[in-house]
Amino acid sequence: MKSLVLLLTFASLALAKPGERIVGGQVARGGQFPYAAAVYVSKVGGAYFCGGALINNQWIVTAAQCAEGANTFTIQLGSNLLSGTDANRLTLATATFVLHPEYDPETLHNDVALVKLRLPIAFNQYVGAASLPTSFIPDYTSVTAVGWGQIDDFNTGLSNDLTWVTLITISHDECQLTYGPQITHDMLCVAGNFNEGICNGDMGGPLVQTVSGSAVLVGIASFRSQSGCETTDPSGYTRIIPYVEWINSVVAA
Repeated sequence: MKSLVLLLTFASLALAKPGERIVGGQVARGGQFPYAAAVYVSKVGGAYFCGGALINNQWIVTAAQCAEGANTFTIQLGSNLLSGTDANRLTLATATFVLHPEYDPETLHNDVALVKLRLPIAFNQYVGAASLPTSFIPDYTSVTAVGWGQIDDFNTGLSNDLTWVTLITISHDECQLTYGPQITHDMLCVAGNFNEGICNGDMGGPLVQTVSGSAVLVGIASFRSQSGCETTDPSGYTRIIPYVEWINSVVAA
């Protein structure tokens, strides 16, 4: 049985070489993923980087391991680039977040949190929201993982470019073949045809299903295998559907 490895990384930027991207993926086009949020987190122990997903004009869903112990957040929306000039980039600061009350950092159960922007923002071609799911996603469904995380096991640090990869959801039982009983039904595992997947720095990033042309947020990046990023082992997400009622209650409060 393999261990679950957290995806939290320090907020350092190591530019990827041309052609390199999220493990096995591609560089995103401008406006392709308008809900993708770059989340810089300030904690007592240092500055960290996470992904997130905009779900309305004031709230972002991310991983609890990202938000736990946070002092402040700096959020970037609208740009696929972490650094460099981009007229579409919106940079916002906030200190308001809500951690799931039953989050367990040891098991990664309930690894979900919400970050609130100070003021509502306006949507445009480059900034928009992903929808919350209304039902469990079936096993062996095509999904898209999005993030700025490490591109392989050797090039450490973040990618400057937002990247994406197509993956397939796998069954609970199949995921347990790799990770054992650590995998619960509040987790969602995905795999590629070869070694595609998420890596360090992708934590909190969105996993979406396209339904009738719209993005539905089905997962938030949570863990990878101890064997590394380029392994064929499944990547792990927090499944969103069990938390929709909690998310809606927090947002409405």
